[in-house]
Amino acid sequence: MCFQNAENVRSLISAAAESGTPFLFAVDYELGEGMYVEAPAKQGRVLYAVPQSSNKPPFSLRTAGPGAALGTGTCGPRAKPCSSTILPSPMSPAEYKSKFDTVQQAILRGETHLANLTVRTPIQCEIGLEEIFQRATAPFKLLVPGRFVCFSPERFVKIARDGTISTNPMKGTIDASVPDAQTVILEDVKELEEHQASVDLLKSELSVWAKSVTVERFRYIDRIQAGNRELLQVSSLITGTLPSDWRANLGRILFDMLPVGSCTGVPKQSTIQVLQAAEGEPRGYYTGVFGYFDGEELDSAVMIRFIEEQDGLLYFRSGGGITARSDWQREYQETLQKIYLPFSKRLGIRG
Repeated sequence: MCFQNAENVRSLISAAAESGTPFLFAVDYELGEGMYVEAPAKQGRVLYAVPQSSNKPPFSLRTAGPGAALGTGTCGPRAKPCSSTILPSPMSPAEYKSKFDTVQQAILRGETHLANLTVRTPIQCEIGLEEIFQRATAPFKLLVPGRFVCFSPERFVKIARDGTISTNPMKGTIDASVPDAQTVILEDVKELEEHQASVDLLKSELSVWAKSVTVERFRYIDRIQAGNRELLQVSSLITGTLPSDWRANLGRILFDMLPVGSCTGVPKQSTIQVLQAAEGEPRGYYTGVFGYFDGEELDSAVMIRFIEEQDGLLYFRSGGGITARSDWQREYQETLQKIYLPFSKRLGIRG
């Protein structure tokens, strides 16, 4: 397993892409550490799954390693029942409100307009990280044994062989059981402002390298199974066209967009500082990115829906966007809603 300085990973990405060499990579949120695996299909330790390239059926998953099952949400013959649950021990409402208030005070000072506040929740689970990976259904999955598992519904960027680049920011979550949930989330002014801010940021970041950047679809609904519940997640599709030499510059293209705008906020740099003060601990690989290059095309994900292992204990990372219109109790509940195991056949990504 090749963990190293993130800057080294950036250089390796560009060199491999230019030569047409397949690779798997990951970069942490703080841009301090990265993981790079050349020819990942030839190893079986780090397991991964991403959607197939654009000329293949949608949501057919690539996996590495002889034990890597496709993410169908079904159990194998030796697996435990698929009703496996996790038992969270969330921080108290008062502790969350303190973090929320730190962000709100920064909003009043004009230091941020949108900040994606995240928390770490201790959990208990009857199955381990590898079995979670095997069972989980998600467009993007990554398992690093002994460190973390990620089952993400959110794309970072996809780059087709012709240089078309696309991203699918996700902002806005509601329980599907809420009466008329789709209308409620789409007509919520706070959610609209939050989503618009993320789309504007990502459109601007894509435009650094790409031409003809366009929002092709704005605020459509993804349905995501969250354990025994279904969540509606609001997404958009933004596309552009990279220059012909994009492979030689792939590392720079990716890193110029990090940390991910949908998991930081607006304006980006000052919001990062606000979040450091509010969260009080590093995120590590949570809300970082990982991706797979098959020799011609790249697909990558934001590392949300994330469980990490530290000193034998498990922690689930989750969060949500805070604006001036946010209500702390509602945001606290959204953070808890996102603690789940996605053992279902539904996939939450479009585009």
